[in-house]
Amino acid sequence: MLAVLLPAASAAADYVVIVHPSNPVGSLARTDASRLFLRSSTRWPSGETVKPVDLSKGSAVRAAFTKEILGRSMGAIDQYWTQSVFSGRAVPPPEKRSDADVVAFVRENPGAIGYVSQGASTDGVKRIRVGD
Repeated sequence: MLAVLLPAASAAADYVVIVHPSNPVGSLARTDASRLFLRSSTRWPSGETVKPVDLSKGSAVRAAFTKEILGRSMGAIDQYWTQSVFSGRAVPPPEKRSDADVVAFVRENPGAIGYVSQGASTDGVKRIRVGD
């Protein structure tokens, strides 16, 4: 049974958070990262508009990021966005099919923040630390 639990536990650390290279932020608290991705915070300290981007819903990396950083299940996040859209508060971040697509989006959009798998090439973007 332990062998079944180990892959799930290690998956939580199998992503890195990335931002546009011009972003001066080097680290974020988990709560701050969550606010950015859930669009309850819409500006960086510099005043730049935050542009979060997600991997597609079927991604194991997205599931790990959603559980660890957003503190919710994928189903709960779907409900959150349905309610946000219906109430006119916010729309979900765009979804990209691959790590390379997320990196390209972040590289091309000042204010962007995303996440990719640990081993992905992050050329042209900046990795930041997210912690407590």
